[in-house]
Amino acid sequence: MDEITRIAVGGDQPYDVLVGRDLPDLPRLLPGAHRLAVLYASPLQGRAEQLAERTRAAGVTPLLVEVPDAEAGKHIDVAATCWERLGAAGFTRADAVVGVGGGAVTDLAGFVAACWLRGVRWVPVATSLLGMVDAAVGGKTGINTSAGKNLVGAFHPPAGVICDLTALDSLAPVDLAAGMAEVVKCGFIADPVILELVEREPAVAVDPAGPVLRELVERAIRVKAQVVAGDLRESGAREILNYGHTLAHAIEKVEGYRWRHGHAVAVGLVYAATLAQLEGRLDAQTAQRHRAMLGALGLPTGYRAEAWPDLLATMRVDKKARGSILRFVVLAGLAHPTILEAPSDELLHAAYQEIAE
Repeated sequence: MDEITRIAVGGDQPYDVLVGRDLPDLPRLLPGAHRLAVLYASPLQGRAEQLAERTRAAGVTPLLVEVPDAEAGKHIDVAATCWERLGAAGFTRADAVVGVGGGAVTDLAGFVAACWLRGVRWVPVATSLLGMVDAAVGGKTGINTSAGKNLVGAFHPPAGVICDLTALDSLAPVDLAAGMAEVVKCGFIADPVILELVEREPAVAVDPAGPVLRELVERAIRVKAQVVAGDLRESGAREILNYGHTLAHAIEKVEGYRWRHGHAVAVGLVYAATLAQLEGRLDAQTAQRHRAMLGALGLPTGYRAEAWPDLLATMRVDKKARGSILRFVVLAGLAHPTILEAPSDELLHAAYQEIAE
């Protein structure tokens, strides 16, 4: 049997993140539940049905709820449909919600759980690399609106998190690479060993059957767990987890959420590094290291030149903005994240010109 790694996430509502290949059944994480709503997108129907069978065998009634795939599922109409299904099935506060899939499905599942009866238990079962190292950990839930990504949501910690590494065996290489953007982010803001492991041999780093990817997953989760334990509601230190995300979220909105999140984050990381370098906070070598590493993983490192006006307008409603003041997470050195407040439009544009395609 594969060894299970338990990574504790502290705070007022502590829970464990379980990483491995032989993971416990859901009812063991949700004692006392009579019903479990299993939210999933169609590509994961088989995995969701398997979880439902095991749930039923444990004496708990499953409710399978199919939702649109990827960012299309993070919509208020989809959430409302889920709530109607819970109501029709008679879900009470003793019951729970499970999200099976990548970051979009787990974001939706957590939001549905946070709002139903003002909060019921939930468990994300992350099946993508991005979901394992980012979306499933930390209790941030949300949906998208026409104004931007994740502007509507709730902080609602899960009862536990399952990261089943077997799911990565069948993940498309492009999605594995996209998930690596969040892993690399954790390396730059907190754990440089991550960067060394990736740089040593990028192809080995994304091999789902090898030990390196598992170590990268566990290291990235530990970075996030340590940060969120002390700042659930993103009032302080948790902001560093948004490194690269200010431009990334703007790109996603401009693209109509058709870009992979990890691809947008990769561009956002290069932009943030360039911004810090031009502002005099970051050395050129570390800034260039962003571009080289992400490029070696096959990730984009630039974006369309003509999109700048739309991107700037979208960034002005970013969650980290304060009034009309834009704020960026930037590095003042490796593993030394800081906040850059109110950069000039000239500086912002100059940094973008450096990455514009």
